[in-house]
Amino acid sequence: MHSFPAPARTIVESMQKAAAAEPQRAIAFQGSPGANSHRAASEAAPDYLPLPCFSFEDALEAVKDGRAARAIIPIENSQHGRVADIHFLLPESGLAIVGEYFMPIHHALMGIGSGPFEAAYSHPQALGQSRFFLRERGIVPLSYADTAGAAAFVAEKGDPKFSAIAPAIAAELYGLDIVETNVEDSADNMTRFVVLASDALAPEQLNGDDAITTFVFEVKNIPAALYKAMGGFATNGVNMTKLESYQKGTSFSASTFYADIVGAPGDPAIDRALEELAFHAKELRILGTYKQGRARGSID
Repeated sequence: MHSFPAPARTIVESMQKAAAAEPQRAIAFQGSPGANSHRAASEAAPDYLPLPCFSFEDALEAVKDGRAARAIIPIENSQHGRVADIHFLLPESGLAIVGEYFMPIHHALMGIGSGPFEAAYSHPQALGQSRFFLRERGIVPLSYADTAGAAAFVAEKGDPKFSAIAPAIAAELYGLDIVETNVEDSADNMTRFVVLASDALAPEQLNGDDAITTFVFEVKNIPAALYKAMGGFATNGVNMTKLESYQKGTSFSASTFYADIVGAPGDPAIDRALEELAFHAKELRILGTYKQGRARGSID
């Protein structure tokens, strides 16, 4: 609790109290009230009670220890790429992905008064999404745990030289002035969130809807291992919409891969492709199969 800036604590306490009374209806998110993840939680699960958590780890732990039924976590942004550490946290959490949500992201520059500002606090993702805007104005980017928390921190500091990059609602919550809106560098700025729960969805819960299956795997450290592992998806006509590598540990001898495919286990083509992958992989773990939040290949 005391990791949140003082202006946010009263709101956090109120939301935590409501979630504690009905944990089966709580959805945990990382950040202070007013953060983009708060908005995503409210939009993706309007019947749930948003539970603010200071870190991604705290949000995942809230589900694991029963304080929340679900968590919603940003995983990647169209402009600034994957959210740091998420690819490590999801497999280690033991939770299953049960949904996804795509949300347009718009940021505002806010502070005490109208500036000029020497620096702007925000989450590294938001700073990256607004880097050209900040550079053109000579505003130094300063990292903070989340966007709305940065706004609360600026309000707490009370120094007119500092500003925050955050959703516009954060200015209203923490008594700041909005100086400019839509400061993100790209008008079609979009973040993909995943919803996590303790138990994976059963195939019948998908109701025949188009599905995404997410998994992580590590190939054997032999020549052409990745090429061989991927062959089953090509020969079985399975659409892989995401493949991303990251290093696990310090040996740098082999990469772990994070992947999304269109479809669900139980489909013969999917089963054959995953079976071939497992043969060539040192480790394979499915993180979840869930309804598509947005059709892949869409340009909307």
